[in-house]
Amino acid sequence: MTQNAIEIRDLRKEYAGTKNSPPKLALKGVSFDVPEGMVFGLLGPNGAGKSTLINIMAGLVNKSGGSVTIWGHDIDRDHRNAKLNIGIVPQEIVFDPFFTPFEVLENQGGMYGVAKALRRSEELLKAVRLEDKRNAYARTLSGGMKRRLLIAKAMVHSPPILVLDEPTAGVDVELRRQLWELVGEMNGEGVTVVLTTHYLEEAEQLCERIAIINHGECIANKTTRELVDMAREKIVRVSLDKDLGGPIMEQAFTRAEVVEDRVLEVTYNRDATSAGQVLAIIQQHGYGIEDVTTREADLEDVFVQLTGSG
Repeated sequence: MTQNAIEIRDLRKEYAGTKNSPPKLALKGVSFDVPEGMVFGLLGPNGAGKSTLINIMAGLVNKSGGSVTIWGHDIDRDHRNAKLNIGIVPQEIVFDPFFTPFEVLENQGGMYGVAKALRRSEELLKAVRLEDKRNAYARTLSGGMKRRLLIAKAMVHSPPILVLDEPTAGVDVELRRQLWELVGEMNGEGVTVVLTTHYLEEAEQLCERIAIINHGECIANKTTRELVDMAREKIVRVSLDKDLGGPIMEQAFTRAEVVEDRVLEVTYNRDATSAGQVLAIIQQHGYGIEDVTTREADLEDVFVQLTGSG
């Protein structure tokens, strides 16, 4: 039976108000489990509460209520072991610019009480493909190299759980691919991965299960396939035989947009309308159809549907 790497129950966080603003409830009783060995997505719009939740798990923010268990250890009753079993890769890239990658990892290992003989600095540098930068100053590394060094830094104490907070923000496509190859290798070795990202296509490809947080509440927690299947809308793009005077608006359409002079993109609810009906309506308006393409629902469609965020 699959065990849970992380268990979150009724987690609440309230930030105190000021003279000019009322208290803010950042987390309103969030509950979900992260099964062991899984790549788990934690998604939500900006300000939804994701970073607050991660900072609570990291021990950087005190919760107002509820419980968090990491690898079987409650963060209040057994804080030390809870922290030893999780590695956090933050959004911000912060290093001492005068330390080398090897020194960064050695210092981090010392902070976690890893005996010098048991430190894996050389092994981790090789794992993140930075062995040739072992003695370079951290300030001379590229953005992608610094991201990889952050992952190595989070793994110095060999935690079974790795949390990645927007790890590919601001990196190019090739570096993103390299990072996910690295994360995939770690997950293949048994590391449970929790990922937050704004690249929803990335989450759809990588995550087996996804929780979506909005306004401090967990509004969905399903397998990725189940989430995608929730999307009710479908898009059909139609090339026509003459220029469009404007979008064709019909009750059967959720949305209609002229994307080129002779190309109309129609969004419709697949539970109420079929693609054939959409095409018939367009023809009734006096247009001949030259080409048709359709797009199935994806995670982005579901995310917009659930959160109302563009």
